[in-house]
Amino acid sequence: MQKKYPDRLCQAIQALAARYGADVFVVGGTVRDWLRGVAARDLDLAVSRSALDFAEALARELQAAFVLLDEEEQTARVVWGDYVVDVAGFRGGALDIRQDLLKRDFTMNALALPFSVYMTSAAADRRLIIDPADGLTDLQGEIIRLLAPEALTDDPLRLLRAFRFFAESGFGIEPHTWQWIIDYRQLLAAVSPERISYELDCIMASHRAFAATVLLDRAEVLAVLFPELGMGAGITQPASHHLDVRAHNLEALRWMERIIHRPADFYPTQGEALAKYLAGGKRIIWLKWAALFHDLGKPAALRLIDQRITFHNHDRIGVELVAALAKRLRWSREKSDRVSRLIALHMWPFHLSNVRRKKGVTARACLKIYKAAGEDLPGLFLLAMADSLAGQGAGKPEGMEEELVALYNQVLEVCITQVEPVLTGPRLVTGSDLLELGLEPGPAFKDILGEVEKAQVEGKFNNREQALAWVRHFLSFH
Repeated sequence: MQKKYPDRLCQAIQALAARYGADVFVVGGTVRDWLRGVAARDLDLAVSRSALDFAEALARELQAAFVLLDEEEQTARVVWGDYVVDVAGFRGGALDIRQDLLKRDFTMNALALPFSVYMTSAAADRRLIIDPADGLTDLQGEIIRLLAPEALTDDPLRLLRAFRFFAESGFGIEPHTWQWIIDYRQLLAAVSPERISYELDCIMASHRAFAATVLLDRAEVLAVLFPELGMGAGITQPASHHLDVRAHNLEALRWMERIIHRPADFYPTQGEALAKYLAGGKRIIWLKWAALFHDLGKPAALRLIDQRITFHNHDRIGVELVAALAKRLRWSREKSDRVSRLIALHMWPFHLSNVRRKKGVTARACLKIYKAAGEDLPGLFLLAMADSLAGQGAGKPEGMEEELVALYNQVLEVCITQVEPVLTGPRLVTGSDLLELGLEPGPAFKDILGEVEKAQVEGKFNNREQALAWVRHFLSFH
């Protein structure tokens, strides 16, 4: 398999190896991914001496960014355009590459090739690979195996990496590693939230997020990370649901993953547009978090009214819980806001479906949900579909998913033909017009202009003169 690193980068590394008299090895995930035929995220190098000087010199040579990761551990990162080179000295006093590899986390990461061999070999030759922990056998057998339990006490984040590797590769976690994960799961409390969030987002970005979450749950790691989810265990839901609150949240994640994979199977006429929406930024990750946490507020909202189970305002309570969770895990503001908004609005499509069934949906209602959801209107309906499919109780109304499809199609049509032209076109009435009508500036301006917007979407006027006449009439009754 040919490598894709530019000649300039390779020549700079080889020249620096000669200058410093250092042995340079390609190690860890780079070798693992190369052997699997997977594009490596970055180039991992182990350098026998002067690792930080080597990395700084490489950055100067390439006019790239130098990032010191850990001075004590002699690790640094060189970022050159789209290429990331991680440089590290031998670990923990290791005298050679074999000793260094045995101080790593998983057997499939305890692999190395001399840099010169890696860059010139067109095929992965097992005989050239340095493999003191028999990682090649585990790689071939698709097994995730920790080198020793000390790997977790040295860095408990490796616990999560086992699940990330499962999510990304489908490899199985071998029994000793599984037991060590259970035994040391509480050590995650000592790991920085940013590192935890990174691993969890990698899991959510994969095609096995649900399966990995189930494994996290079985290993009782999920309870360490998100005790809020456990509050829903044993909480019975109305007859439309077949699972308790906790299991329903997990089931929604399962359906969300399936919907994301083939959106046209669930919204047949919108498949292409939904695929385009999902390709943007980190929307897939946000949607999976929203699915997993969408009913987080139900335990606190639970009430029995006339022997009927209710969860009024669980969406609002859920947003508060997710905000606290996001703060704990140091989520970015954007991630926190986007997940929270989806959870805050997740009941809206169901309420609107009920209205539509009884008396139809107005343009005003379409405007309201459009403005509330913003660019995540498609995501809101994907979440509603996952939520609906995750509830399969005997008392569930028939045709709920079909109603969601019909509603989404109608909302989109109204938004395209009536809402967007109003929101993107010139304002027919402005604050200056209200001043000329004798109104005093204040909060009422926003309310009046909002009513003008709604009336225009409903087609009550089409030009400025008609709009001003409508305002005068409106003011005469208010």
